[in-house]
Amino acid sequence: MPTFSLNLICLIALAPIRIAKSLFLSKMPAKREPPLILFGFSPWKIFIRDWFPHHRVIFTPKKMSAVEFHLHWRWVISQDARTNVLAWQYNALPQVKQFCGTKGIGFAYVEDGFIRSVKLGALHVPPISLAFDRQDVYFNANAKTDLENILSDYDFDNDTILVHRARLAIEQLVATGLSKYNSGTRVEAKTLYGPKTAKRILVIGQVERDASIAYGCSRNFSNNDLVRLAREENPDAEIIYKPHPEVLQGTAPRGSDPFEVQSLATILEVDVSLADCLQTVDHVYTITSLAGFEALLRGITVTTIGCPFYSGWGLTDDRQANSRRCRKLSVEQLFAGAYILYPRYLDPDTKAEIDIERALDVLSKMRAQEPDLKMPPATQAHGPSGTAK
Repeated sequence: MPTFSLNLICLIALAPIRIAKSLFLSKMPAKREPPLILFGFSPWKIFIRDWFPHHRVIFTPKKMSAVEFHLHWRWVISQDARTNVLAWQYNALPQVKQFCGTKGIGFAYVEDGFIRSVKLGALHVPPISLAFDRQDVYFNANAKTDLENILSDYDFDNDTILVHRARLAIEQLVATGLSKYNSGTRVEAKTLYGPKTAKRILVIGQVERDASIAYGCSRNFSNNDLVRLAREENPDAEIIYKPHPEVLQGTAPRGSDPFEVQSLATILEVDVSLADCLQTVDHVYTITSLAGFEALLRGITVTTIGCPFYSGWGLTDDRQANSRRCRKLSVEQLFAGAYILYPRYLDPDTKAEIDIERALDVLSKMRAQEPDLKMPPATQAHGPSGTAK
């Protein structure tokens, strides 16, 4: 008998017991902490309990069939009127959000914030910031999100204190060289790139299977396509290609082969910090990477092939339009919405919720405690000829 049939029979057989248990528990006094039920979370993400210390956090199996949700988990959700539900990105069944909407149960998508950690998330390092969105995941260009609503509707002009905070936070972020992951080697641009003799363009590689591309770019476009476009539009420029750090470290699969475009660009073969890569750069090309916004913070021209959250507000060279985004924003206003109003921050030591100013201080101290990584000799970058620079 097929495995699916056996699972279905078992679930149906257990259904009366689960229903009876649900009815029994629903009549019990609500003395325990309110439930927070997580869908699509990997088991290592137990750090989420630190974010909700006054909730009873319940992990569901990451892989779940629609039958299992219908026969069991929707009853678990309904046991307590105080229940809230979180889904990590789109890892939960669509029925979860639909059920919560029908029953008036609080629901939000969860994703890493824009200032995350000193090391990569793929290494199971807890984030210092998270984004909770009741409508959709912030990188989905096809739907409205809480972030897009903030950027569209918030009265930044009359909140001068907020914009001033954003300006100071940008200055601190740029001065300290902080980024989303802060995992790369620190190195001076002159050491990395050599003397600057022409317009310098940085092409930002991404994990090509990443959801931010799938939901943020309307056409199939690879990292190598991005390098080719940058070269085609800038025939006399120096093109530098930075593959994604997770690809370089082997924690994410490589889609297109960087060395297929080594005749067109200098390829950075080690994980160098983004802040250092952006030094002396005049123009950045990206599909949907957050690195594009970090370039904007440094006054660099940015071309976006897809539609990341920061495009469509009058700051970027957009190759994918978004009819919902009609407002013009300053860099400070965009930063204020995306980095201050939208996410939450948590101190990894005290487990207390903090503001962005404290988060930058914490990350800066954590980064300072990391041992300096040396650039391997003659492997930091390979130019168009394939020779080390």
